[in-house]
Amino acid sequence: MEIREKGSEFLREELQRAQKELRLKDAECARLCRVREQLERELEELTASLFEEAHKMVREANVKQAASEKQLKEARGKIDMLQAEVTALKTLVITSTPASPNRELHPQLLSPTKAGLRKGHARHKSTSSALCPAMCPTTGQGLAQDKEGREVDTTLFAEFQAWRAAPTLDKACPFLDRVYREDVGPCLDFTMRELSVLVRGAVEDNTLTIEPVASHAQPSARAAAVECGRPSTCALSGLTSPCRHRIRLGDSESHYYISPSSRARITAVCNFFTYIRYIQQGLVRQDVEPMFWEVMRLRKEMSLAKLGFCPQEA
Repeated sequence: MEIREKGSEFLREELQRAQKELRLKDAECARLCRVREQLERELEELTASLFEEAHKMVREANVKQAASEKQLKEARGKIDMLQAEVTALKTLVITSTPASPNRELHPQLLSPTKAGLRKGHARHKSTSSALCPAMCPTTGQGLAQDKEGREVDTTLFAEFQAWRAAPTLDKACPFLDRVYREDVGPCLDFTMRELSVLVRGAVEDNTLTIEPVASHAQPSARAAAVECGRPSTCALSGLTSPCRHRIRLGDSESHYYISPSSRARITAVCNFFTYIRYIQQGLVRQDVEPMFWEVMRLRKEMSLAKLGFCPQEA
């Protein structure tokens, strides 16, 4: 009996010890499970954070790329307008060469009478027939012809002189009213009337952009703008013609394909507005008669462009 009791007691102690170890192992297993779950949650959060950051970086890169492409296209699109302005600025440059000296820059080449008047400033330009070959239209006398055989129209010259005294872009003044009626209006009067009105407004506001059509442009670059019409059909005239240029009105993303003839007409009007804006801003340092003849030349370009005589480079 004593032996059995000792054996039973020993077995109970062993059972208790085993149960205690089992409880410790269960607690350890539970702790490890909690650790594993926490690590899995942290890993998921880290993975999600990394993916979100990666997507954010990709979005920012795409936005910057789109902005850069837009700025590049806008810069290329202004090349045409800048070239037109350079052409207008060339007319403002006064040159003097040994073969063709400029008498305004070299007073010693003037006759003694003219030189004396210029040196002493005895008379005002507007009252001196020696300094200006054109007579005042109010006298009723004709204006002298220049070396090219051109004769000034007294009515046109009087209107331009009045405008030159107080330059403005108001279409109500007689000078601009005549130019709008006789040149600008007909030159920008295309078959597609609704678009013609928008083009005319953009030209007047100096917000029209002309850019060459890049046939090798990448699809992503083409998708950034809304193409209107087809490269083989002019959006202004509606005629089938190879359109090597397109226009954009203001900040609009829409582009319209235009034919060489339509581009020449728009460019001629833009050249005129560029020149009169330079006069209004005081950038043209010339007498009134050279300004007048430059305006007449620009009006002639608008008339020729309206009749379809466009330069080959257009």
